[in-house]
Amino acid sequence: MTTHTWSEIKAKKFTAEQIQQIDDAVEQELLEMDLRALREAAGLTQEELGQRMAVTQSQLSKLERREDFHFSTLRRYVTALGGQLEIVAVVDGKRIRLSPRA
Repeated sequence: MTTHTWSEIKAKKFTAEQIQQIDDAVEQELLEMDLRALREAAGLTQEELGQRMAVTQSQLSKLERREDFHFSTLRRYVTALGGQLEIVAVVDGKRIRLSPRA
């Protein structure tokens, strides 16, 4: 029985343009994930994450519904999830990783 890698199967089934469209759609979907979805994807309840952040479940609920955040608040949230926050600007098609001043 012959085995094939995912790259080989993908190349036979899709054109390079279709693969790029799929990759772009996946990236866009990930970019549009809100804080609630991010927390749920990490398998945590508001109460569990609130304990990690030393805030109440009610405070966390309000935080997740906000439309505007301080960088420090987002960093604290993502760190409590076990992650690391990175901010990327796209200028003229170039991806530039921004870092906060220390």
